Amino acid sequence: MRASPISPTVDFSAEGVQHGFLRLPYSRDDSAWGSVMIPVSVVKNGEGPTALLTGGNHGDEYEGPIALFDLARSLKVEEITGRVIIVPAMNYPAFLAGTRTSPIDKGNMNRSFPGAPNGTVTQKIADYFQRMLLPLADIVLDFHSGGRTLDFLPFCAAHILPDKAQEAKAFELVHAFGAPWSMKMLEIDAVGMYDTAAEEMGKIFITTELGGGGTATAKSAGIAKRGVTNLLKSAGILNGAAQTGQTVWLDMPDGNCFSFAEDGGLIEPLVDLGDTVKTGDAVARIYPVGRTGIAPQEIRAKMDGILAARHFPGLVKPGDCVSVVAAVVPA
Repeated sequence: MRASPISPTVDFSAEGVQHGFLRLPYSRDDSAWGSVMIPVSVVKNGEGPTALLTGGNHGDEYEGPIALFDLARSLKVEEITGRVIIVPAMNYPAFLAGTRTSPIDKGNMNRSFPGAPNGTVTQKIADYFQRMLLPLADIVLDFHSGGRTLDFLPFCAAHILPDKAQEAKAFELVHAFGAPWSMKMLEIDAVGMYDTAAEEMGKIFITTELGGGGTATAKSAGIAKRGVTNLLKSAGILNGAAQTGQTVWLDMPDGNCFSFAEDGGLIEPLVDLGDTVKTGDAVARIYPVGRTGIAPQEIRAKMDGILAARHFPGLVKPGDCVSVVAAVVPA
């Protein structure tokens, strides 16, 4: 296969602390020989496991970049055994634009794997992670939140996997992360996802959903910063013991978790995040906005549980995910 056009300005095998870029040539109207310069840090001290830490897979999700830019400036080589690779904003063009997808090619990074070295900008970045960075990693943490169109309970998550040993190690790290909620997560469509690429390589992969609405809060950023430190300590990479509190385990067992809008309009939430719902309960109404006097569509829960995610902000289109209900796993 063709070599990646991305060249790192750091040496991933070198000891010590390095800060640099993944440089991707990108010729455009305002820079004929320009580049996309994706910030990267690598901290290495001797032999040990490698953690690959990423944020900004979607550009409008901010807890991960906050936690990882902070970690990159503060992590000291003498504090670790092994290697930590930090990419605070994977889809850097989307991150700079504050959008879910890249403004260059409209590429959704988390639907672009395995990528292509001769593809679009987003596909080239995905290819570099697929062929260059993921093979270096033992543990992968990819931060997410709801972005501008979803809002979540703050949770850390991993997936149910065919390899039960791999699955068990992932859920151990989910617990160690120490978010208020911990999720056995179901994806609507796992094709092309970074998660899937990592898991198919046998990597221990965990992710998060830490809020949403296209912003971060002091609480959600704090969960991200504490969580990544806890994960590195639990993995034996960072010195010290993880400081985790209580977490409530949730499960997304099947497609009944999700409810979608069939018509567009104005959404009225009828329950809030964390509220208990029963099968058949109305969780939201969608009012047609073209004229008055028309009854709203009611969105009803298809399973018992709690409201784990909701559409954000107030207007929905047909096909939008309106709500996600998750089952509470008994302690």
